[in-house]
Amino acid sequence: MSAVANAPADSAAEHPPTLTEAFFSAFRHHPSGVAIITADAGEGPVALTVSSLISVSASPPTVAFSLSASSSTAKAVEGAKTVVVHFVRRADMELARLCATSGVDRFGPQVRWDRLDSGEPYYPQVGLWFRAALRDRLAVPGACLVTAELLSASPHSQEARDVDTLVYANRSWHGLRAMSDANKAPLHLWPEDSATF
Repeated sequence: MSAVANAPADSAAEHPPTLTEAFFSAFRHHPSGVAIITADAGEGPVALTVSSLISVSASPPTVAFSLSASSSTAKAVEGAKTVVVHFVRRADMELARLCATSGVDRFGPQVRWDRLDSGEPYYPQVGLWFRAALRDRLAVPGACLVTAELLSASPHSQEARDVDTLVYANRSWHGLRAMSDANKAPLHLWPEDSATF
């Protein structure tokens, strides 16, 4: 094997990435779904875009997401008793971008929003959303992991949606569609002992 072929490995051994750099690199290229969380803890509506939403349990239906300790919006969400979790699609990208931009009015006159009968602010143009009650909180340095039990779903939430899923990866937005050769994939994509699938 030539010295040229060995150069990348040798260079990596001489200058190994720090754990933090490796962490950022791994998750920068790890696609994640996009959701918008809205809430009102009593001081007005707030909204933020998250890419950390995960399913935790199907019974009761529970999700989790992380909130930055340095974000005033995240602190307002954490202080609420209930939230609305919006599952955004590619058509909702501009709304997701708005809710991810600091210093802008996410409920201004140019934004379509309303309140549920129970009082939570929400974006009715997003087809799939859940009203959820915040349950447990786990504080970690720089963030807080929050679990939320789903209480109710948007009307028509079980209708089929032939739309692109919105994902975030490598600091950009992407539309996600099924692969053309998806019929070659295994039928069971999740382990039988999974808590939610």
